[in-house]
Order: sequence, then C-alpha cells, then structure tokens
Amino acid sequence: MCGIVGIFHYRSAEAVDRGLLHRMNESVYHRGPDDGGLYVERGIGLGHRRLSIIDLAGGHQPLFNEDGSVAVVFNGEIYNYRELVPELAARGHHFRTRTDTEAIVHGWEEWGEACVERFRGMFAFAVWDRNRRKLFLARDRIGIKPLYYAVLPDGRLVFGSELKALLVHPDLPRAILPEAVEEFFGYGYIPDPRTIYRHAFKLPPGHTLTVRAGRPVGEPVEYWDLRFSGSGAGGEVAAASELRERLRDAVSSHLVSDVPVGAFLSGGVDSSAVVAMMAGESQGEVHTASISFGEAEFDESRYACDVARQYGTDHRARQVNPGDFSLVERLAELYDEPFADSSAMPTYRVCELARQGAKVVLSGDGGDETFAGYRRYRWYLREERVRGLLPLGLRRPLFGLLGRAYPKLDWAPRVLRAKATLQALAQDPVEGYFHSVSVVSEAQARLLFSRQFRQTLSGYRAIEVLHRHARRAPAHSLSRIQYLDFKTYLPGDILTKVDRASMAHALEVRVPILDHELVEWAASLSPELKIRRGEGKYIFKRALEPMLSREILYRPKQGFAVPLAGWFRGPLRGRVEAALLGDRLADTFWFDRRYLKQVVRDHSAGLRDHSALIWSLLMLEESLRGAEVGRSAERIAVAGGAA
Repeated sequence: MCGIVGIFHYRSAEAVDRGLLHRMNESVYHRGPDDGGLYVERGIGLGHRRLSIIDLAGGHQPLFNEDGSVAVVFNGEIYNYRELVPELAARGHHFRTRTDTEAIVHGWEEWGEACVERFRGMFAFAVWDRNRRKLFLARDRIGIKPLYYAVLPDGRLVFGSELKALLVHPDLPRAILPEAVEEFFGYGYIPDPRTIYRHAFKLPPGHTLTVRAGRPVGEPVEYWDLRFSGSGAGGEVAAASELRERLRDAVSSHLVSDVPVGAFLSGGVDSSAVVAMMAGESQGEVHTASISFGEAEFDESRYACDVARQYGTDHRARQVNPGDFSLVERLAELYDEPFADSSAMPTYRVCELARQGAKVVLSGDGGDETFAGYRRYRWYLREERVRGLLPLGLRRPLFGLLGRAYPKLDWAPRVLRAKATLQALAQDPVEGYFHSVSVVSEAQARLLFSRQFRQTLSGYRAIEVLHRHARRAPAHSLSRIQYLDFKTYLPGDILTKVDRASMAHALEVRVPILDHELVEWAASLSPELKIRRGEGKYIFKRALEPMLSREILYRPKQGFAVPLAGWFRGPLRGRVEAALLGDRLADTFWFDRRYLKQVVRDHSAGLRDHSALIWSLLMLEESLRGAEVGRSAERIAVAGGAA
C-alpha cells in the first residue's frame, strides 16, 4: 500500500515546483514510510510514498518503461500480475523488476486506457505518457483505494491519495460546497464524486480520468458497473459449492506478498470465513488480531478465540476501554473532511494492534453488501411488501399521519419504536431506503439548518444522490438497495474508514470478499439465495457450514459499537456544549442556534438520544478546526449574502 501525488500543468509546459511536490508527498508519508520518490519534467510532477510489500528491493516508484517515456505511481495491489507478465513479455515488453507495478506500465503501453479492464485488484494509479502528452488516472472497480483530484483556476491539475495532499497546494480554493454539507448530514460521509470543498473531487470507483496537454479537463469515464441478473449458479447445493471455491480463489489471490499476511478476526461470519480459507491456503501460521469492548452486548472476542483455536492461528486480542474517547480530535485529521462513522475509533485500534504482527492483513469487509447481510435489508423487504399493497397516493397521507402522531420512543424496546417504520411506509422505495440509512432525517435537517443555509441549497436534498444511482439500479427490491450500497455506503463509508485507519499505521488491508470476480458472480445469484426465511447471507452461511460452527454462522450480528450517548451525557458533555454552541459553528451561519441548544439540552437530560447528530456536528466542527486558511471563504461560499 502506498500514497501517490501529482501536479500536471495541462495548459502549458511550465516547470513544476519540486519543493511543493515534495511537501504534498510528505503529507501522505504515513501511507508509505519505507521509501519515497519524485519525478519532475516540464509540465508534470509525480510523487510516491512506498509501503514495501512485493519485490521489496526493486519496487521503487515512480517506475518507468524501457525508454523512460511512460511513468507510473501506484497505490494498491494487482493480484493477477503474475499471469499478465508472461502475456506482456510474449508481446515484446521487457520486465526489470518482480513488482506488480511494472505490469501497469507495460499494460498501458499494450492496451492503453483499456488496461484497467485486465487488472484484478485494488488500485489507484497515475500514468504519465510523455509521447502522447497524456496523464491517465484510474481507480479500482469497487473503490477500495482512494484518489482525489482538483482542477485549479490557472490550468493545473493536482491529485493525491488523500485530500490532505491537495490541501498542501496554496492555490486550491477552500470554499466549502453547500450541497456537500447537506449530504454529510444525510449520510454521515460525503458521497463521491464530491468532497467538502467545492473545487476538489473524488474519482468515483470504476472510473478513469484522462487529461491531455493543451486540452480542457473532461469528465471521468466509467469502465465498470455492477450488474445484477439473478439468473446464475443453478440450485442451492451447486451455488454453495461454487461459492466456496470462488471464495477460496479470491482469498488465495489476495495472499500474494513478500511479507507475512495476517487477518482481522472479529468472530463474525465474514472475517471467520476469510481466516478459514487462509488457513487452507497459507504456507505458514496465520496471524490474526481482534479487539473487544468488555461489554457482553458487543463482545465477540470469545467467538474470535474459538475460530483462532480451530484454525491454529497466532491470535492477538486486546480489550478496548469503552471510555476511550481520545481519538475524537485525531479522526478529523485522518479523514480531512467530515466523517461521522464512530466505528472509525475501534477500527483504528484494531489496525494499531494488527500492525504489531503483520504488515498486510485480510479483512471480511464487503460480505454484508455482497451477500445481503444487513438487517436493514430484511426490514426494507418487509416494508416493500406493505408498500405493494397500497398505492403511494394512499400510503403517503395514511402512514404519514400515523408516523407524525406516533411518539419517538428512543428509550423503548425496539418492537415499540415504530415511528421510523411508519414514516418509511409513507414514502416511495428510494425515499424509504434513504430514511433507513440517513444519519439526520430530512425532517430533522429542516430544524437543524438555518433559513439562510436552506436558501443557499435552493431546494437541493441529499436523497438526490440515491435517486441518481437508482436510475441505473436493478428492478428487484433487494438487488436495488445492494446496488445503492455499492455506489454509496461501501466506498463512501466502509472502505474509506478502513483505508484511513489502516494507513495511519502503515498497514495494508485487503478485502477478498470484494474481489470483483466474486462480486460479479454473487450479483448473478437469485435474491432468494441471499435472504431466505428472514436469514441474511443465506447461501454464504450454507456454503461455510463445513468450515465453521453453527454458533459462528447463525448467531445475531454484533459488530463494533461506541457508547456515544453515555459519553455525551458524561465525560464529553462539556466538549459537546463547547462545540455545538461555540463560535466555530456559529460563524458558519449554517445552523439554527435555538435548535442546537435544544439538542444539547434534551440529550443531556436523557429526553432524546441525539448521539448520531451530535457526533456528526462534532466531526464537522473538528474538520473546520483544520481549515483555518479558508474560513472566510467557507462562510461566504455557503451562506452567501446572509453572512
């Protein structure tokens, strides 16, 4: 795993500021502390920080072709490079190293922009082709590896593995995008292609961007999309057998490395499946790591130890203090823009622990999206059955009235907390799904934002992100929301969270369940094989029955949980009041101050659980703390004349 940066003067061949390029490169030092390299010629500068995983001695970057006319900087792994090398060599390309990076250089020479279609892996890379005067940026199909870019007003393009690399550049405008603020409070992250800054973007998963010298910068081009057919794999027995073999192949391909490879082991289904497959494919002992919380409701450590004993892994476990909120300020620094998934804290800790025993780990991320494991999927299907009984014209007033009348019982058992379900039934399918995943509901957002800010938005709503993707989504209800998660939640939240938390510790995390060949095959399965009789990931669990106990496979899902509500009423109460009622948020003119006071008062008194909203506001406030340069520009850009 590595970090990449670059500057391209696409309007002219002006000299690149090598010192500036160096500072951008050093901003992502944590992603690759083993080695660093810069390359500068007229009009172009490339930078690379290396975490040495394959060909430890020969993988220095930027890496070039035989005559030095093509250069690449690369973050990620190409798992099928050993199959590509002989094919490319047979076509006359000469390899000087054993690194997967060189397959990109010669792949570009042989296949041009279509080279990405030949790569199996996780990647974000930049190719500079001097003869064609062309810069080519690419991001992997699923969005496992990040890539940010910005087009500056004076005809320069800058890019980097993290937003912080772009922010090093003094000419990047810092104006904040109002729509991005609205989206952040809708999702808890800012979906691609936006960032919090108006002039900076994420290259979307499965896209490339080609920039030619002397021409304007165009739009990214999609080279891959996930298609759901629901017609593959035959019956249940055949599907389970094929799933095992495909998962084994994916895990085996992800073990390519010149350093030891370990694994996260939470004791859940997905990580346990990966470890089980690793044990059969690895040459030596598998290193595993897990954390626990010391609270029975969230503690899976016993199950992790059971799997570790079953497969003889070298297991490291650590109990995290549930009162450890020391990372609150650190998170804003890691993510560079507001990011409100509080499980980033335990993810950071498990990466810290895993780095003590390995430089590369495999994780079980992606299992819930690929095989439909989230509980919200099952709730959504039930809601869809009810929606199918009545037309929207009847449902909206009927359930809308019931939803408004039903009290919000945060304190009550789940079976009595029906308000959200009633509200969802009053909506169309996309609105209903947005209601289930949103951090701040649209109704609450209307209370949260100031009149001036809502005027600035001109009617824009965060749900438009889902509507945009839903136009290309499959018709089946389950496949539709899986597709939406692959376009939003998976790259925007899950993969972003793991990338930043792992790279903070110079740890490479690989996700074999998100191998694109496995994902494509899973998308061909009938939805009835994914959720059956209320059991999520049905075929995935059936396939693993010969390898894992029923207790591992069929117990209720737990996962990471952070006791935010208690923190905000106890040790962080003063911090909450200072952030939500302080000058930093007040100076933005984005929020209704009276409502913020009510949120603090009601949560502190235990009348409402506003922990998700409070955490989002804290993360935003911390992000603004790191944006001193653009404070006045931010205020003017968002609030306009109201400021």
